[in-house]
Amino acid sequence: MIQKRTRTMMVAVMLLSGMMVMNAATAIQRKQRLNDQWQFVQNDSDFTKARAVTLPHDWSIEQRFDVHAPSGNDGGYLPTGKGWYRRTLTLGKAYEGKKVRLYFEGVYMNSRVYINGREAGGWRYGYSSFWVDATPYIKTGDNEIVVSVDNSQQKNCRWYSGSGIYRNVWLVTTGKTYIDDWSIQVRFPDVHHVELSASVVREDGTSYPIQRTITVENPRLWSPEDPYLYHTELEVEGVDRVPVTYGIRTIDYDAQRGLLLNGKSVKLNGACLHHDNGILGAAAYDDAEYRKAKLMKEAGFNAVRTSHNPPSETFLKACDELGLLVIDEAFDGWREKKNDYDYHTLIDQWWQRDLDAMVLRDRLHPSIFCWSIGNEVIERKKIEVVKTARQMAEHIRKTDPQKRPVTSALAAWDADWDIYDPLAAEHDIVGYNYMIFKAESDHQRVPSRVMMQTESFPRDAWQNYERSQKHPYILGDFVWTGLDYIGESGIGRYYYEGDVPGEGWERPLFPWHAAYCGDVDLTGKRKPVSYYRSLLWNGGKTYMAVREPDGYYGKVKTSMWSTWPTTERWTWKGWEGKPIEVVVYSREPQVRLYLNGQLVGTQSTSEMKAVFTLPYEPGILRAEAGSDHCELQTAGEPVSVRLTADRQQLKADGQSLAFITIEVVDAQGRVVPDAQKPLDVKVTGSAALLGVGNANVRDNDPYFDAQHHTWQGRAMAVIRSNGKRGKAVITVNGSRLTVNVR
Repeated sequence: MIQKRTRTMMVAVMLLSGMMVMNAATAIQRKQRLNDQWQFVQNDSDFTKARAVTLPHDWSIEQRFDVHAPSGNDGGYLPTGKGWYRRTLTLGKAYEGKKVRLYFEGVYMNSRVYINGREAGGWRYGYSSFWVDATPYIKTGDNEIVVSVDNSQQKNCRWYSGSGIYRNVWLVTTGKTYIDDWSIQVRFPDVHHVELSASVVREDGTSYPIQRTITVENPRLWSPEDPYLYHTELEVEGVDRVPVTYGIRTIDYDAQRGLLLNGKSVKLNGACLHHDNGILGAAAYDDAEYRKAKLMKEAGFNAVRTSHNPPSETFLKACDELGLLVIDEAFDGWREKKNDYDYHTLIDQWWQRDLDAMVLRDRLHPSIFCWSIGNEVIERKKIEVVKTARQMAEHIRKTDPQKRPVTSALAAWDADWDIYDPLAAEHDIVGYNYMIFKAESDHQRVPSRVMMQTESFPRDAWQNYERSQKHPYILGDFVWTGLDYIGESGIGRYYYEGDVPGEGWERPLFPWHAAYCGDVDLTGKRKPVSYYRSLLWNGGKTYMAVREPDGYYGKVKTSMWSTWPTTERWTWKGWEGKPIEVVVYSREPQVRLYLNGQLVGTQSTSEMKAVFTLPYEPGILRAEAGSDHCELQTAGEPVSVRLTADRQQLKADGQSLAFITIEVVDAQGRVVPDAQKPLDVKVTGSAALLGVGNANVRDNDPYFDAQHHTWQGRAMAVIRSNGKRGKAVITVNGSRLTVNVR
């Protein structure tokens, strides 16, 4: 069980003399979620045609996959366009004389916010959080908030972005004098002292600083193994009070010692992640974001890279609580385009504001150990790129009081690599995308360089692990990717002779609508490569899987980010007597394999795995390594559907989610791995169905309806609390599951 470890302390900062003190009796809740009671209309601003929606909301995932969608391969063949949101905000007399702000965690993209018919704010970059000062526009009583969203200019992203107000929205109410939320800083002169500071904004717009030092006698240091958090309230007495959460830890690095966390060496077993939540699209429900971090932790990763944009606040909070180190990344590209409407259209006017939105928002998170300013920038051979990198890196260093290192991910598609040395020199840690084989020669040329592989191919797990362990100047590896994701369609696919060949950037690969390169699939199930990677970096139990026989479904073809199709399966009807390969991952020197009680053979492990070839025969396959063992059994005919919820209780808040695993099982409860059964999902009571899907990213059944097929005997449904207390009943083809909603 993963537990949150926290400690609470209070910090009171007294007002300067002469300042007005707000009457505590008139105080109202400082921060309120505004995710309910919205109306939405797409491609038409006529709200007579609107429908009710609850935020977070992604309108693209609510539509069908379309080969003609302008987002194409990159966007998962889902429609985009324009949308309008409207909500009535009713304010009582207690709000008179208050500072009222709206806080949007993320709107994709080109948003404009109108309050009572007047434009009050907005933001261009769809991944930045932003504030809107509503005070000049609101009144007592009913107020109309309208948000326009324009995601019609395509392509503007190389992966699935989603469309709409896809993250939380908040109402933040204070006195006219208040603590600026994004001004709060935490520094650690040493682990026994915590320096808190912030700016207090006066009613006339001027500000003054506040600061307080806390002495911690016996600090408990934050780490992935012990993610201990402290909770504090920063208070200006009688005026404002803001909760602050932080973890005490130190970060150091150099080419001789590598990465040091709290003075101890740590190697990064990392995963790159895009921001979507699979069948939920881009909608960043708190429970979905927390689940995403938990899946990475359970898969054995100790670090993630938020490629290639800042993530949700909830995801970072989950990383703080669960213990995942984070590279927080700002942009995919700079001034030269990868797509017609990507960040190159915004950079000159917006880069400082967007970097501030990332760093000021996120700098309190102990999980963040590194900032990234870019990814595979196209102009990497031009001298101007050095200036851009220097400007961004220096801006971050001025903004982050903890002086975290700055990186970006460099790549090469030709023989020129040494030419990037001036660009690399602008970074504290140099990110290598698929280029860590250059590490040794680079170290000879630039002995002080600290590096990490910011993207790698899944199939190179052993080489990347071995190289990271061998050289202190290589901090670790971030595989592409931790999770399968919508968009970049076909990345990581395996396919069969006769299918359209090649990679997603070479030609459209419809009906593929997502990437299959993740260690974990769209339903949250770990693939065999995940167990192998975790075994390398973390140790653990022996694990066994079976390689799909070449020719069973077709002659197998692999692509750059793929591994050979391998599954936990010993059910291969029609393959009896034909050769089949079994792979066993183990740290033991030798592995013994048994089939139906008979010894097949003994193999020595190489690269922590042993491969056996034997004629297929149904029954029980057992691998033994030292005192450890694992088994696979042949499944029988499907007889029922099994439902398993990731939690048995939801909050009646309209936000809480449960992820329901759906499995087709035989009479003994074994999953039938070749079952592709039609499903009909029904939810009644105190919850609503959000989506149904499977892990087959070329299955173009939409995720928003109640019908879907299993793939490899498995599917998933997601339900959301509808705000009412009681019970939610999920029924799938006659099988029932009840979840309490309180």
